[in-house]
Amino acid sequence: MTDLLGQVYAAAGPYLESLAARPVQDRDALKLLASLSGPLPEAGAEPAEVIERLLAVGTAAATTSSGPRFFHFVTGGVTPAALAADWAAALLDQNAFSKVSSPFAHEVETVALGWLRELFGLPASWGGALVASATFANFTALGCATHWWGFQHGVDTAADGLAELPRMPVLSSGYVHSSARKALQMLGHGRNSVTVCARDGAGRVDLALMRRRLESLKGAHGVIIANAGEVNTGDFDPIAELAGLAQEFGCWLHVDGAFGLFAALSPRTSGLVAGVDRADSIAADGHKWLNVPYESGFALIREPARLHEAFGMPGAAYLPGAGDPAAGYALSGPESSRRARSLPIWATLAAYGKEGHRAMVEKHLDLAQHLAALVDAAPELERLAPVPLCIVCFRAAPPGVTDLDDFNRRLGAALLEDGRVYAGTTLYDGHVALRPAIVNWRTTREDIDFFVDVVRELAAYVNSR
Repeated sequence: MTDLLGQVYAAAGPYLESLAARPVQDRDALKLLASLSGPLPEAGAEPAEVIERLLAVGTAAATTSSGPRFFHFVTGGVTPAALAADWAAALLDQNAFSKVSSPFAHEVETVALGWLRELFGLPASWGGALVASATFANFTALGCATHWWGFQHGVDTAADGLAELPRMPVLSSGYVHSSARKALQMLGHGRNSVTVCARDGAGRVDLALMRRRLESLKGAHGVIIANAGEVNTGDFDPIAELAGLAQEFGCWLHVDGAFGLFAALSPRTSGLVAGVDRADSIAADGHKWLNVPYESGFALIREPARLHEAFGMPGAAYLPGAGDPAAGYALSGPESSRRARSLPIWATLAAYGKEGHRAMVEKHLDLAQHLAALVDAAPELERLAPVPLCIVCFRAAPPGVTDLDDFNRRLGAALLEDGRVYAGTTLYDGHVALRPAIVNWRTTREDIDFFVDVVRELAAYVNSR
């Protein structure tokens, strides 16, 4: 086994050293994927040969999403400490179900959750759950909201479900993310249960309309979803004002802060999340701006006992149940068998601390402003929105092009096909646009300059066809 691990270690150095310069996607290398297919082997092969083949294909054909020129979605890199800790998590292979299954994993998770609360300036009374993604974090938080809402109607939804209840009112701005809708879908409310209160095509919240909708509930309790970091521009709902509405109308306030929660780390942007401490629940990702490996998300809950009420398991003779001192975090979230995903979080926070992560956020704020300035200076590029955080929403608008939506769709496809940098298209306020997100600790000004050069080169190429 140590020889097999040695093969991975030997491949790691050259691969990591290549990240700064290699293309995000080598289209020719994708042809190698065919060598991994075929019928299931009858007798198998030498493990060393298997790992050699996997590494040869993977280091050539894998998308370099941990590299500095991947700006698609909102994807962080992996800090050195987080990568090493993730290797350790696989090595130790702990089941973080409970204290009795792994006292080590339980203690690291306890510390990691406490440090996350401190990182975002939340009181020590808050609790949380480490989960696989922001979608699962939304699921966990809105699961707690569902149980709270059922209790307002005298129903324990964890035990008896939703069958005897009316539809749970959910209100948000047009910034509400599809992952929150998916969470509501999985919880049985339906992804169309959200009442959107928006005042324009971009999705900015209409507070007056939301107030009228809340008044129409005639005292019925509901859920308000505030969005900290809209995915097209990085814009924020006014969290403090939504917190005021939630308090006035007796609603649960959930903040979807998948990446925007990290605005709290810098004095330059902390005002964007003012009022987040008044929320009932918060969802965020670790594999975005915390720069730890996939899969890593977390839900933070004002009243942590609600986690146990919503996600506690029915008894099994061989498993520690609620109230058992041997129980653990499996009773505080949707997953029972859980890897020790706390290790990379603990390691990156221990290694770089609050100041290191603040510096990383502020570096990305500066890079986003640099990108915005380059876009503004390029005559054939057009910025579509302000840049409050780490996303720059813009499009190519060469003179003489009449159908800019079609042009930018073709430009986006050309960017992904080219593979030197990665940034996909979106639809913002009715316009097809690019929305590169900068959250990777490796990214430099040179990478931003190179990105703009490639966009302009390919825009000229598309315009010539």
